[in-house]
Amino acid sequence: MFVLRIDEITSEIEPPFVAVDLAAFDHNAHDMVRRAAGVPIRIATKSVRCRELITRALRIDGYSGLMCYSLAEALWLHAEGLSDDLLVAYPTADRSALRELAANPAAAAAISLMVDSTGHLDLIDAAVGRDRPDIRLCVEVDASWRPLPGLHIGTRRSPLHSAAQVRRFAETAQRREGFRVVGLMAYEGQIAGLGDAPPGRPLRGALLRAIQRRSAAELAQRRAAVVRQVREVADLEFVNGGGTGSLERTAVEDGIITEVAAGSGLIGPTLFDAYRAFQPRPALLYALPVVHRPAGRIATLFGGGYIASGPPGADRVPAPHWPKGLGLLGAEGAGEVQTPVTGAAARGLRIGDRVWFRHAKAGELAERFNGYHLVDGRLVSVGSSAVEEVPTYRGEGKSFG
Repeated sequence: MFVLRIDEITSEIEPPFVAVDLAAFDHNAHDMVRRAAGVPIRIATKSVRCRELITRALRIDGYSGLMCYSLAEALWLHAEGLSDDLLVAYPTADRSALRELAANPAAAAAISLMVDSTGHLDLIDAAVGRDRPDIRLCVEVDASWRPLPGLHIGTRRSPLHSAAQVRRFAETAQRREGFRVVGLMAYEGQIAGLGDAPPGRPLRGALLRAIQRRSAAELAQRRAAVVRQVREVADLEFVNGGGTGSLERTAVEDGIITEVAAGSGLIGPTLFDAYRAFQPRPALLYALPVVHRPAGRIATLFGGGYIASGPPGADRVPAPHWPKGLGLLGAEGAGEVQTPVTGAAARGLRIGDRVWFRHAKAGELAERFNGYHLVDGRLVSVGSSAVEEVPTYRGEGKSFG
């Protein structure tokens, strides 16, 4: 749906607010299923942070299970009935949440915790003791590429890199009373999280593509060896890999990968504009009102300083989306309480008009707003309500860090 149509349908809503184009969301969800080629997709909840949208994706064939970013979040989503298959993507040090997990046999049977060291096992034992249901474990494998000694290309996560290292740890975890290894995960951030066609930087794009090809080939071979080794000491229920940016590459690891993880592709933030293999539609937009007209080619908006996490840079800044032809001022950028925009289109903006933006990342905007306005232009012609407001995690009083 064109942003003009969204603007028309939401004309009675006071900005700032967030609109979710459900037609774009549904298109993106089905396109990721196509790209995964039959491999189930586990939804990365940190990239959504809205129960209604998570549930909407889960209703589509091809999606199965949730990848949560916090144990407290996983416990909440399980209690709310969203899923009985939840993987916590990051090791937890939340002792109160661990005690809640250990006291709830149904949750303990549904939630798998990420680990990569005996320190994680020691912390769990210290928090909950050993008189408890077995804790389900997923062992995280370092998916980075190390082409030369001392050269690390990828995210800094697990210390377990080789098949031998992973096997030794899996054996140790399996021998510990009260633990059961049920899964493996290897997130290839250097492939899934870096667009291979950065605008205006063809040499960087060519270098990225070369690195990603070599890294993917090395990881596929190493991951296969890891799985073979661990299956000799544990009954694996799942092997998770991938991300929005690498669904096609990871899904082809037949007999090794049993599921892929993705979430950002549902939303289509600006950081995912720079991929050659796919192009998600922008499904999440937010509107800011014009409150100043300091100059002919400048309009100043209320709020808007929603800078994305990660290495500081221009790609982490929200992008004006409509009217076309607007840009941010280098001296101010997107500010805490005001955001000036400039360009020829600014001349036509009046006090109270709206400017629509896209965020750089998929889930972080939910930490700024209590609710999302779901907009479905496909319903207007049959007289149904086209807008529904639903709470984000924040709107439900939930914040998981």
